[in-house]
Amino acid sequence: MASASDDPTAGPTDAEAACFEAGIKFGTLYHQFAGTPVSPESAGSLAAAIEESIENQPHCRDVTVDVLTDELEAELAESAADYTELTGRFLEVEIVVDYEGCEVVTRMDMQDGYPLMRVESVRGRAQQE
Repeated sequence: MASASDDPTAGPTDAEAACFEAGIKFGTLYHQFAGTPVSPESAGSLAAAIEESIENQPHCRDVTVDVLTDELEAELAESAADYTELTGRFLEVEIVVDYEGCEVVTRMDMQDGYPLMRVESVRGRAQQE
């Protein structure tokens, strides 16, 4: 029996749709908040605001944002300012999406100087028939 993925005209599986939803969440998170002024003192409230904002989106079960205050402090040590712009290098993020029983866990952190977003795991991948 052929699976839905063998049919070029079939819609996405629930697992594929869940991964797509996770990508939307990351795109929103990164492009909405990049450039936001942040300091070590405001990092916690900014992380909470990002989490609550993204969790409002459909199918989003959990968002965990860690603003790396050690990295912020290192950046600010060589600056006359007491804040900087939020970029991916100051963030570690986990987003969990639940779409039609498929759970997707995604993460973003720095890899080789780039804020890499990736799928960590997919549970409930059963193919639609």
